[in-house]
Amino acid sequence: MNAAYLIVALPLAGAILLLFGGRRLVEPLSGWLATIMAIGSFVCTVIVWASLLGKSADHRLVDKHIFTWIPVGSLHVSAGLQLDPLSLLWCLFVTGVGSLITLYSIGYMHGDPSFSRFFFLLNAFVFSMIVLVLADNFLFSFFGWEGVGFCSYGLIGFWFERDTAAVAAKKAFVTNRVGDFGFMIALFLMFQHFGSVNYSVVLAPLARGTATLPGAFATGLALMLFLGAVGKSAQIPLYMWLPDAMEGPTPVSALIHAATMVTAGVYLVARAAPIIHFSSAAQWTIAIIGAATALLAATIACNQNDIKRVLAYSTVSQLGYMFLGEGSGDYGAGIFHTVMHAFFKALLFLSAGAVIHALHDEQDMKRMGNLRRYLPITFPAFMIGYWALAALPPFDGFWSKDAILAAAYHKNIGLWIVGVLTAFLTAYYMTRQVALVFFGQSRWFDHAKERGAAGDHHVYESGVPHEAPATMTVPLIILSVASMIGWLLDAPFGGLNFIDKWLAPVFPQAVAVPFSVHTGTKWLIGLIAVAFALAGFLSGVAAWRRAVDRPRLEPAVLARAWYIDDGVSAAVSGPLARMANAFSFVIDARLVDGLVRGLSGAVAASGRQLRRAQTGYVRNYALGIGVGAAIILFYVSLRAGS
Repeated sequence: MNAAYLIVALPLAGAILLLFGGRRLVEPLSGWLATIMAIGSFVCTVIVWASLLGKSADHRLVDKHIFTWIPVGSLHVSAGLQLDPLSLLWCLFVTGVGSLITLYSIGYMHGDPSFSRFFFLLNAFVFSMIVLVLADNFLFSFFGWEGVGFCSYGLIGFWFERDTAAVAAKKAFVTNRVGDFGFMIALFLMFQHFGSVNYSVVLAPLARGTATLPGAFATGLALMLFLGAVGKSAQIPLYMWLPDAMEGPTPVSALIHAATMVTAGVYLVARAAPIIHFSSAAQWTIAIIGAATALLAATIACNQNDIKRVLAYSTVSQLGYMFLGEGSGDYGAGIFHTVMHAFFKALLFLSAGAVIHALHDEQDMKRMGNLRRYLPITFPAFMIGYWALAALPPFDGFWSKDAILAAAYHKNIGLWIVGVLTAFLTAYYMTRQVALVFFGQSRWFDHAKERGAAGDHHVYESGVPHEAPATMTVPLIILSVASMIGWLLDAPFGGLNFIDKWLAPVFPQAVAVPFSVHTGTKWLIGLIAVAFALAGFLSGVAAWRRAVDRPRLEPAVLARAWYIDDGVSAAVSGPLARMANAFSFVIDARLVDGLVRGLSGAVAASGRQLRRAQTGYVRNYALGIGVGAAIILFYVSLRAGS
């Protein structure tokens, strides 16, 4: 179990070495160092998982104290690790997928002048995410939460010389601060009510059923925690930062959108399940916002032309599915989909990166086409990820999404209908993407000639697209296998539901909502979901098998993301900016500055008056001393007489 310390220490050591020695560790040494540290952290996680697996279900919780972080009054916060089924499951796919993405980055970032800085940020990001999920209290987890936010700011804005990248990084940073405000309020409420922020004090008694929470307090606390999750996991209304995060390098997109940062909110809701269990209002809020986000993002993805932006809106939609499962009370289903999504979405993003690499940084799908002939590894890898995301059997997404839809059906049939419609749209927009990128005419050739005529001779002279190097294709192969057979981790038959059994101690009956759906009903709703997914697939094939430009199928309102982002930007730069300027003039320039100037003027004026008493004549000072002594004697005589 002591290997747990190395899970945290290895990526931290890698980040420190790259921070102070990055200039000496030239390419590709810095990339291999970061990869070795990430793989080492994954190996240590496997060792700890195996040790925990050897214990009985009731004893699969081990605390590892590192040091006392904040010993102030009655607030004692440790920097410690809680090793339990939930934290280790998250750590397994964070370090595992993170290692593959780091390895992939060695090839993708080849030749970048800031090669070492990129891998420093990757290792720091993995370290922060590990702290977030392994922490034994909410405050230490918040430390990792903020570390992830800082690293994502640096990674999204990695190419900060581009104005769009700098703006996207700031947008992500500011939007996440809104969610962090909710997390902070939750911390204050916890300390006020429990006198602690440790999981053992706050969550354990609630999970055992030996303590309860007042309904109103539980609702307030749960909603504040969920607000933090909404920001980090890009749910309505704080989802707008995630598509813009595509400005970062493609490995960053895979790291943020697949296995790590965006799943932090899902983890927080799962960890706080003993609190959420006492608030029906919070459960309904989580389920409704999850379903609404899934449907909204899926509609927007139907009319995006950037290959990574389609996948970004898809991530927002799939995160909505995860919250739909958790809000419906089936935390196991939500987490199962989180793990499967880590496999197939990382595969899709890394495959998209291979496409972009082959086309010399081209990301517009309408300038691609017929790439299946030139990318013999990337094409089947992308197809596997596409089938898994579209929830077509027997790939990963089918099994995990089916479990969520069953939970939603039990919760409310309206939620289930939204989930099924989203499945239809998912299959449609992914079919559209595959058709535009890998089938049809080779539109990239004409565009390469245009770029060559414009002076970019490297693009024109480099010839046909080429497959990526081994450092990029090996992770694709591994993730392809995981996307095909990963569902066996929680198969709903033959006693293969390992994730459900593994998480059972974390979500006992006092936490999860017990429910069962009749086997016949499961078959029916599963078949309906598959039918809608197939309908989406056939609709995509019918619409895009020949034509590239189909304006009648692509309303501008979807291309502009329902104008929500435009509306927020207009409001911020318009009336909100004017209101801020007005407040700045009235409060800052007049009230605050006026008060400061007034006090300083009063002090200066009193100093000038007092200065008149300093004449420099000894006789005046002697007179003052005499008068003062007389006054003191008079006062003493009065006190003595009384």
